[in-house]
Amino acid sequence: MTSTNKKSPLGPLMVDVGGQELTAEDREILTHPLVGGVILFTRNYRDHEQLKALCDDILSLREPRLLLAVDHEGGRVQRLRVGFTRIPSMRSIGARYVENPAAAIEQARIAGLTIGCELSAFGIDLCFAPVLDVDHGVSGVIGDRAFSDRGEVVIELARALRAGLNAAGLAATGKHFPGHGAVRADSHVELPVDRRPQAELRAVELKPFMAMIDEGIESLMMAHVRYTAIDETPASLSRRWIRGILRRELGFTGAVFCDDLSMGGAAVVGDLAARARLALAAGCDMLPVCNDRPGVIALLDALKDLKPSRAASSRLQKLYRRSVAS
Repeated sequence: MTSTNKKSPLGPLMVDVGGQELTAEDREILTHPLVGGVILFTRNYRDHEQLKALCDDILSLREPRLLLAVDHEGGRVQRLRVGFTRIPSMRSIGARYVENPAAAIEQARIAGLTIGCELSAFGIDLCFAPVLDVDHGVSGVIGDRAFSDRGEVVIELARALRAGLNAAGLAATGKHFPGHGAVRADSHVELPVDRRPQAELRAVELKPFMAMIDEGIESLMMAHVRYTAIDETPASLSRRWIRGILRRELGFTGAVFCDDLSMGGAAVVGDLAARARLALAAGCDMLPVCNDRPGVIALLDALKDLKPSRAASSRLQKLYRRSVAS
C-alpha cells in the first residue's frame, strides 16, 4: 500500500475501521489513493465524545477529506443507538399515511431532520437513506425498511425525509436502484433474481427513483439483484443499468454507490478485484467494502494501477454535509 498526497482526488473505495480509535494500519489504508470514504458501524461508538474524536481524526487525514457515512435509516437499520433518537421503521410511517397523510409526511420530515442534525454534529455526511424500494411483501431483508407497497406513498414520504435531511445539511442516498422489494432472496448472502418483464419493472419499481431523480436527489445506491429482462449482470455491476438506463435514459447526474462488494449478491462475478473492476466499468462512483480488512488490503494491491476519477471525485465531494444557519 502507498499513501496519497493531500491533493489527489477521492478514490472509489469506502472502507471501515475496526475500533473506536484509528490504528497505524487504519491510517495507512485511509490515506491510500484508492480510498475516498469511511463507513462507521456500532463497534466504532462508545460515547459522543469518543465518536466526535474519531470522526475528527478521520476527517483530518487528507484533503479533499474523506466522505463519512453510516447506515442510519431508522427501524432495524440504525447503527448508532445509545444517546441517539430512535427513529421508527419506515413501514410504521407508511402505515400512518393510510390514516393521516399530512401527519405521516411531517413525521417523515422530522425523522430526516433528526437524523441529519444528530449525525452532522459528528461530521458525518451520509446516512444512506431513504429506502425507495416498493414493498411487495416477499423480501425479508427489505420488509419494514420500505415505506409502503404503493409507489406514490413511497415517493411522498421519501420526498419528506429527504427534505428533513437537506434542512440539516445532509445529502440523501436513495436505495436500492432499481428496486429490491420484489425478490425473496437476501442479497447479503446470495444473488436475488427478478424475472418480471421490463414493462412491470418500469411501471412499478422505477417510479420512486424516477420521481426522486427528477427532484434532484444527490446520490443513489445500486441493488445486488439480477433483472433478467434487462441484463444477466447484477444491476450493481451492469453498464446497461448504470450508464444506460440510470445515466443516459433517466438523466441522473448525482453520485452512484455500489452496494457493499463483500455481500454474497456480488460474489457471483468473482473475487473482490473482479467485482470492483466491473462496478467501476459499469459506472459506480464509490464501492463500499465492509467487514473484510484482509480483502481491502488485497484489493488495494490488486487495483494499484487504477487512477481515481476526478469526475467521480467531484460528484462525491458534492455529498459533503453543508453548514446550516441555526
